[in-house]
Amino acid sequence: MNRFVKSGLSCAVLLAAFAASVSMAGAQQVYGHRQFGIVFVTPDGDILDYVPSGSAYARDRSGNRVLVDSYGNIVATEMRARGYYPRPPSRADNGDTYYGDDPYGDSRYAERGAVTGSIPHGGAVDRQPLDDQGFPPAPDDYASIDPYQQAPEMVQPKPPSEPAITLKNKSKTEIVALQVFLDRSGISPGAIDGHMGSNVTKAIYAYQQMTGETLDPNNTDAILEQLRMNGGLPVIGYTITPADAAGPYVAEIPEDYAHKAALSSLAYTSTTEMLAERFHMDEGFLKEINPGVDFTVPGTIVKVINPGQPKTGAVARIIADKGKKQIFAYDNAGNLIAAYPASIGSTDTPSPSGTVTVERVAFNPGYTYNPKINFQQGANDKILNIPPGPNGPVGTVWMALSKPTYGIHGTPEPSKIGRTQSHGCIRLTNWDATELAKMVKPGVTVEFAD
Repeated sequence: MNRFVKSGLSCAVLLAAFAASVSMAGAQQVYGHRQFGIVFVTPDGDILDYVPSGSAYARDRSGNRVLVDSYGNIVATEMRARGYYPRPPSRADNGDTYYGDDPYGDSRYAERGAVTGSIPHGGAVDRQPLDDQGFPPAPDDYASIDPYQQAPEMVQPKPPSEPAITLKNKSKTEIVALQVFLDRSGISPGAIDGHMGSNVTKAIYAYQQMTGETLDPNNTDAILEQLRMNGGLPVIGYTITPADAAGPYVAEIPEDYAHKAALSSLAYTSTTEMLAERFHMDEGFLKEINPGVDFTVPGTIVKVINPGQPKTGAVARIIADKGKKQIFAYDNAGNLIAAYPASIGSTDTPSPSGTVTVERVAFNPGYTYNPKINFQQGANDKILNIPPGPNGPVGTVWMALSKPTYGIHGTPEPSKIGRTQSHGCIRLTNWDATELAKMVKPGVTVEFAD
């Protein structure tokens, strides 16, 4: 592959500088769970390597020990590690090597079947059919779909058509370089976090589809050389500005939709959340590479990802691949110009089939809660106009489809994209949704592929 010719000395210097800039003080290894003989498995089969803040222990209906969030939703179920992992990893090296049943090479995201359920805390949530019983249509800049929730079931994924990709003794810093390279190429790996998960593997194959070149993820020297010629190091220093520190931010995002509707916006809750989205990062990873840093102080220099410029072009056709949990954007000539990991549908609320079209695009949209169209949320039985913001149910962008109540949109939880399900719509990270929306016009076709 001509573009990926090693440039030994210069790349060695780049890698040394890069590794020094991403000092992973106190970073937890993927296999840390097994020290205690247990793992925490999310409802879609992911393995948590941390305990989310604000979570608490409880028991589900089967008596299993679970972590629940402040809303009573199950975050993860405790399982014995030896019952989850098919075999222990080799410890012949000190690199980041991944094993497990995930055909894309990362046991943290192995989809072995769903761990389902939630802790009851109120009325049932049911998706209702559309009707015309006097409820007014939503304004053009308001979405009217089911918000993000944990899907109660999960379809077992089809085996990938591509062979598995194995990394050879690669550190987290080297995986970050790979993720940034893909991101700059217009092939999104999702939230950049230094892990070789399924989103990265899907992006590698999409890159090869787009360019016709074989990308070797183990050739870090070649990847760093390409980064050097196209935007520089994958991690750079950034100085927090007074505007960054000032916000505006909201103290918290309430659960109740009536309380959401009372807010002026559903803005970011912190500087770290805002910066993570701006630089295409997992928020936890941003904090990890900046240990002990106070992000609220203007003038503070922090390490961030250097993702490059947004992709540009004119999208004529979109394919939403339900099996791969990925969408592909093509131009008029049929060339692939961008690809994004996505959460697409679930068992109880599947995505549409066949072909639909984009009807309108709204940036920074509000959300119209309509119990006759969406569901019954708590005691709310009236239409509520929920304000816009990145933490809104549809994030920063709403691309309405010709199938009523369905769309392509952003999300308040970018690190879950491609690893969880949606309620029928196509959900992307906010930055990917924004990039795609700027390349899309009404009339673009969207094909749902099984």
